[in-house]
Amino acid sequence: MELAEQRCDFHLVDGRKIAFRHVAGTGPTTVFLPGYMSDMDGSKATAIFDWAASEGRACLLLDYSGCGRSEGTFGEGTLTRWKDEVLALIDARVEGPVLLVGSSMGGWLMLLVGMALGDRLHAMIGIAPAPDFTSWGYDREQKAALAAGQTVFEDNPYGPVPTPTHPGFWQDAQLQRMLIREVPLTCPVRLLHGQEDDEVPSDISVLLMRALASDDVQGVLVKGGDHRLSRPQDITLLQRTLESLL
Repeated sequence: MELAEQRCDFHLVDGRKIAFRHVAGTGPTTVFLPGYMSDMDGSKATAIFDWAASEGRACLLLDYSGCGRSEGTFGEGTLTRWKDEVLALIDARVEGPVLLVGSSMGGWLMLLVGMALGDRLHAMIGIAPAPDFTSWGYDREQKAALAAGQTVFEDNPYGPVPTPTHPGFWQDAQLQRMLIREVPLTCPVRLLHGQEDDEVPSDISVLLMRALASDDVQGVLVKGGDHRLSRPQDITLLQRTLESLL
């Protein structure tokens, strides 16, 4: 039975308005964490939400502040800021265990949110997860510019407007690196990565598998898949993976 959807804004104590979509249902609540400059209207997020609603499963989507339908300035966003928004929304709207799905940067944020959730964390799915990309994703000159307080712009493969990295985001992210130590998460984890991903090397998923404390970690390398993993067969794989963990 398809359940009624709730779509509105969540007000944080400091006045920030975070746009979200929520549908109640059985089992752990699936929470989708978008990538850098992405939002909850993307194909993977929409597919997960529609599947959950049709199957009577609980699901929560959201836009970080400064992204999508949420208010705010993107240049003020950091992993810490967005993590706190996700946790506040989960605390306010979700009961019981949580299954986190993180895409690209959302895969990094997924780890930070998962550690904060403690016993409420049921499982995680990373889609081309990109932890620590502020270390391996920039050259020495770009890092020097960011450390000096300058914004770095890069070509955007998905649109005409260059992708900015603001110094506040970079500096905060450097303090949140995951792959330099054991990641103390013991829940089941599934990592999906496209073989043709030219933005996040598949080696990052391998490094994350090794870093995770969990003994139940599996990685899937998708032949022909790009960074987005949004082809029909990729969406089917994601839905099947999600269903196997619920």
